[in-house]
Amino acid sequence: MAIPTSRTKEESKIIIDHEKCKGCGLCVEVCSDSDLVVKDKKAALSGEPFFGCIGCGQCMAVCPNGAIVIEGRFLSQEDLFNLPAEEQALSYESLMALFQRRRSIRVFKDKEVERDVIDKVIEAAKTAPMGLPPSDVGIVVFDTREKMNRFVKDYCESLKSIRWFVSNWFLTIMRPFWGKAGDEMFRKFLRPLVLKYISEMEAGRNIVTYDAPAGIYFYGSQYCDPADPIVAATYAMTAAESLGLGTCMLGGVHPFIQYGKAARKLRDKYGIKFKSREGLILIMGHRRIKYKKGIKRSFANTFTVN
Repeated sequence: MAIPTSRTKEESKIIIDHEKCKGCGLCVEVCSDSDLVVKDKKAALSGEPFFGCIGCGQCMAVCPNGAIVIEGRFLSQEDLFNLPAEEQALSYESLMALFQRRRSIRVFKDKEVERDVIDKVIEAAKTAPMGLPPSDVGIVVFDTREKMNRFVKDYCESLKSIRWFVSNWFLTIMRPFWGKAGDEMFRKFLRPLVLKYISEMEAGRNIVTYDAPAGIYFYGSQYCDPADPIVAATYAMTAAESLGLGTCMLGGVHPFIQYGKAARKLRDKYGIKFKSREGLILIMGHRRIKYKKGIKRSFANTFTVN
């Protein structure tokens, strides 16, 4: 039995080189599926896994002697690399400085983002943790302002065809189903947002992605952990900030490209393979305005368990 994803429904194959194996047992300790045991002082297949190897690669990465290879689920020995030296990692203070300097940027210079910089952002996002490998996150890359604005125009045209979705009669019908909070979100946020998107685009102004010169849309498959696209986007945002770009996370686009014929046409046109429970667009570009102050944030609630 293997856990299915959109990319594969087979389990990985665990290959053990018993001549290289020294029986240290590290692979057994890190395997969360109980695929491995130490038998006769050598690593061996347990024959009693929970699900079957999901291809996380933990055993292959931890083995000090290169005695284990994982093949399948888009993983192979060629995917191994030596970890950077510990002293190359950011200190907590450096990481906090990056986080504190980050602000949501919606005003950009009239300057394109170099494609090699976008590629670095994508490479960083690939390192994000996921609910289940291989990653079921998909991305759509807009590497110029013209491409981004073309998408926004198509998106706003799509919104026009589902304007009824935020009409008074529809919201009144749906209120018992999504409750008070849902009703408030639609009436006080989503409806004015949709109507403003449309009216501003008709006037020739892009307030959907703020004329950003680049962006990446993150989404998942029907098998994907809903958090995976958001985590990957967060990694991308942090990488973009480290490369000197201003960034902003936009969640207003995603919900309205999930349902209806117009949304499906839009997904097909832009290579969006799946409807996704969660998703967002990360816009990025060179900052036109610099900030001198930060603003402290807080959580809604913090409770420490006794």
